[in-house]
Amino acid sequence: MKRVLVILAPGAEEMETVIVVDVLRRAGLDVTLAGLEGTAPVACSRSVKIAPDCALSAAPGPFEAMVLPGGGPGSKALAASPAVRKLLAEQEAAGRDVAAICAAPIALVAAGVGRGKRMTSHPAVRDEVAAFATYSEERVVCDGHLITSRGPGTAFEFALKLVERLAGAKVAEEVAGPMILPRV
Repeated sequence: MKRVLVILAPGAEEMETVIVVDVLRRAGLDVTLAGLEGTAPVACSRSVKIAPDCALSAAPGPFEAMVLPGGGPGSKALAASPAVRKLLAEQEAAGRDVAAICAAPIALVAAGVGRGKRMTSHPAVRDEVAAFATYSEERVVCDGHLITSRGPGTAFEFALKLVERLAGAKVAEEVAGPMILPRV
């Protein structure tokens, strides 16, 4: 079973976190939701509290994919974390998937991951990401092992793209169907 690490930082966008974890688990992937600052419930951007499975420092790697939810404060915390930057660099060097949604691509920039590749992000961090990467306005952008997306409204598409990469297009279709999602 393929393993996925989702890192939860204070101020993360809760929709992006929960939708991604839920969709990946529906696909039968082994998802670890790791708290950046430990195991205590994390207050997200809209004051919803989410309990991580473990602390990031205890997350049992390696993982086939590493996912960074967005949210302004959460993305800044991810970008500022030496542990996250180290994990991102290791993930990229190993040729494993790295995924970031909304403002979280700023953590990729901070880690030097994906330089010059095609990326997208939330419009609020567009200039920072565009100065580092080839910017796209597409809702979900894949460039090699790098997957980026725009924001809460693209979370299902982003999650299903991850399912497609990790478990195949057939599994992505099987997961999308019962959720009554439009396929774009």
